[in-house]
Amino acid sequence: MASKAQRMPVGLRLLTSGFIVLWLLVAAFPFFWTFWGSFKVELDFFSIADWTNALVGRNTSDTYGTPFTGAGYEGAWVQNEFWRNVINTFIVCVFVVSISLTIGTLGGYALSRSGFRYVIWLLIVALIFRALPQVTLVAGYMLPFFEWNVWGILPTAIIVLVAMNQPFTLWMLHSFFQNIPKELDESAKVDGCTQFQAFRHVIIPVMWPGVITTGLFSFLLAYNDFIVTSLLLSESNRTMVPEIAAFLGTTYTEGNVMFAVAAVVSATAPLFVLVMFFQRQIVSGLTAGAVKG
Repeated sequence: MASKAQRMPVGLRLLTSGFIVLWLLVAAFPFFWTFWGSFKVELDFFSIADWTNALVGRNTSDTYGTPFTGAGYEGAWVQNEFWRNVINTFIVCVFVVSISLTIGTLGGYALSRSGFRYVIWLLIVALIFRALPQVTLVAGYMLPFFEWNVWGILPTAIIVLVAMNQPFTLWMLHSFFQNIPKELDESAKVDGCTQFQAFRHVIIPVMWPGVITTGLFSFLLAYNDFIVTSLLLSESNRTMVPEIAAFLGTTYTEGNVMFAVAAVVSATAPLFVLVMFFQRQIVSGLTAGAVKG
């Protein structure tokens, strides 16, 4: 049993609990409210006359005979074939993550083991490049893509997203590699390994949490991107976020707003599963990148 000195004061405990509840409401409420509203009709979820319509679904009951309906999901997934946009999104994400991690691990390892002074300047230039507005970078790619007649296809978006993501990947992985003692490389070489064999068989297994953490951030960059994919992809090759904007009618033709609500829930749910599945590796990776030693 904890002593009185170790117990948290009642006032501080109430304050902490209240802050946690408030944070959960602010952070989680929008998603749960959108999830609830995705099973309503537009007159209920966006009701001006009475906000309680969104709770009880009066208009939804009048239309479908039940306070809940999957019409929004049917309209998005079946009528408008949102599943095509999901496939396009995951194709882009897989290639962006694979290419970024391949270049990032090799480059980050080489930079972390290099004794030249120009390494820090290369990383600073990469950071400046990453800080530039995305529209500026996309504009530089559009002219050659149009001239080569490769605009609108998935590889164009993948190339640009990798170019934007690579500086961040290099910075993160360079930091992780620096936290791994160089003695591990030397021990592997003494045992007969080449530099690449030491990197593959000794270093990568040690920093695997860092690779997963960096890969997750790379995935989120490609998954949530709007500017690059909306400007460089044709209508038939849209990823999820530009298609949701198309449902809302903010960028393309006017669409059914409940299709957008259902699509938002569909696009958000996999992120919860992904983070929950890799939460231990994420925490371990972030900790390893933050602590020097």
